[in-house]
Amino acid sequence: MTSAPGPLVIGVAELLRRLGTQREVTVSASLDDTAISSAAVPDGAEIEGRFVLEAMSEHAITVKGTISAPWAGECRRCLRTIEGTVSLDVEEVFDAHPVEGETYPLDGDRLNVEPLVRDAVLLSLPLAPLCEVACAGPEPKGHPIGTDTSDDIDPRWAGLSDLKFE
Repeated sequence: MTSAPGPLVIGVAELLRRLGTQREVTVSASLDDTAISSAAVPDGAEIEGRFVLEAMSEHAITVKGTISAPWAGECRRCLRTIEGTVSLDVEEVFDAHPVEGETYPLDGDRLNVEPLVRDAVLLSLPLAPLCEVACAGPEPKGHPIGTDTSDDIDPRWAGLSDLKFE
């Protein structure tokens, strides 16, 4: 099974013939459906990877480098939309005989870094984004949501009006 050519598929035939050889590559692609419950890479946004590939043997290559991706989510306190960028270092092995959970598959003379990129970005997205450390929540004076003069309650907070305290 050979990987179809794509922006995250890299030909490595020359590296596999010359052990110890390194090559720098930069790849970028849009990976839709890259999200966790609280944050996501916007659909259509470019994720970029800058890697150094090195052949360890005739059937294994190391991939070291940096991945960066934009993300958007809601503040966990005030629900305001916030954006940021994740930037992370990776170092992984691609092997013709991968060990599940330890190495990624090397498909002949092609290296598909999409699973590595997707895994790394998903693990780096913030689990509970916060717009600012001092965010006090939905209604304090001076907060952008608290300055709204309308009496309409944000539907995401409507359930709180049912709470009764003694």
